[in-house]
Amino acid sequence: MTTNAITRVPAPEGVSPSPQYSHVVWGTGRFVAVSGQCSFDADGAVVGAGDAAAQARQVFENLRRCLAAAGAGFDDVVKLTYFVTDMAHMPAVRAARDEVIAPDRLPASTAVQVSALVRPELLVEIEAYAVLPAEA
Repeated sequence: MTTNAITRVPAPEGVSPSPQYSHVVWGTGRFVAVSGQCSFDADGAVVGAGDAAAQARQVFENLRRCLAAAGAGFDDVVKLTYFVTDMAHMPAVRAARDEVIAPDRLPASTAVQVSALVRPELLVEIEAYAVLPAEA
């Protein structure tokens, strides 16, 4: 039987805690990188044009599907990087994240405001790193 151990440190000594992410996360096993996902449906159409909440929900659904392709789930995620065209979208992104990731399983995270994404109607892009058990 293989196992992966993921350790999350929400607030190392001397670092201000955040309820939105873990400051440090590490694990042992197989590393999985998921490219930045946008709010495209299976046919390549944008879901939720102009609606950050709808886009964030679709992005997390796409992340779920990509993680599943590697045999992973959100419990295996150790890092998320958020790219948003406006920091005002972050509450909607966090709400969508909270629908799929438990508060005691929060990964390390970075949020970056960008001037544009690959298409002008896109508001949110998220990439993920996960750690799975090493294959026997």
